[in-house]
Amino acid sequence: MKVEFFIDRPIFSAVLSILIVVVGCIGLYLLPVDQYPQITPPMVKISASYPGASAQTVSQAVATPIEQELNGTPGMLYMESSSSNSGGLSINVTFDISANPELSAVEIQNRVKLAESRLPAEVVQNGISVEKQSSNQLMTLTLTSDDPRFDEIYLSNFATINVLDILRRIPGVGRVSNIGSRYYGMCIWVMPDRMANFGLTVKDLQDALKDQTVSRRPANWASSLFPDRILPFRSLPRGVCLQSMNSKRLWSERIPTVLSYV
Repeated sequence: MKVEFFIDRPIFSAVLSILIVVVGCIGLYLLPVDQYPQITPPMVKISASYPGASAQTVSQAVATPIEQELNGTPGMLYMESSSSNSGGLSINVTFDISANPELSAVEIQNRVKLAESRLPAEVVQNGISVEKQSSNQLMTLTLTSDDPRFDEIYLSNFATINVLDILRRIPGVGRVSNIGSRYYGMCIWVMPDRMANFGLTVKDLQDALKDQTVSRRPANWASSLFPDRILPFRSLPRGVCLQSMNSKRLWSERIPTVLSYV
C-alpha cells in the first residue's frame, strides 16, 4: 500500500491510529505478561557433618554414598560437593529451570534416606539437612548493641531464638543462617595423666556424659496437700560415674577437671 493513500485521507489515518492505540491498551491488561521470568535454575543443598574426620575421609565415607544415590534424579543438571577438614560436607544439586523446587527437594530427601544405611552412625546422628535455596545471597542483617552487657554470645543466642524463625516464615525465603553463630555451652578440660592412671580415654568420658545426662523437669512437693506452698526442687548428682568394677564406682570428681562456660 502506498503512503499517498494515507496522506490524501487524513481522517481515515487518524481513526486507524486511534483504533490501534485502543486495541493496544486493551491488550496491555488482557495479555499475560511475565514481568520476572524464571532465569535461575532451582538448587537443593545437602549439608552433613562428620565430627573429627578429614576432608578425604568425609569425601569417601559420606559424599560418595550420597552422590551415588543422587545420580539419575529426574530433572537434575549437575551437582557439586565440597568437604572440609572440620568434618563438614556440602552438596549443591542444580535442576532444570522447568523443575518444581518443592518436588525436587522431596526427591532429594528420599534419595538421601536411601543412602543413610551406608553412612557412619555419627553422620546420621547429627542429622542430614536438605533445603531448597538459591545460589545467590539476598540480604545480610547485623545485630548490634550499645549496652556492654549484651556481648557477642548473647546477641548470637538472641538471633537464633527470636529472629531466625521469623525470617524463615517469610514467603520465598529458602535458607536463613547465623554466620559465625556462638552458643552457650560448657567445656570440660581433663587431666590426661590422671585419666591414663585409671585406664580411661576421652571417648569413655563422652559416652558417660551422653548416657547420664538426662533433662528432667523440676518436681513439686506436696502440691496436692498444700497448693499454696509448692516447694520446687531438683536432684543434682555429685558427679558422673565413669567406671564400675568390683562394686566400686569411679566418679568424675576423682579426675581433676576445669569447667569453662562459653
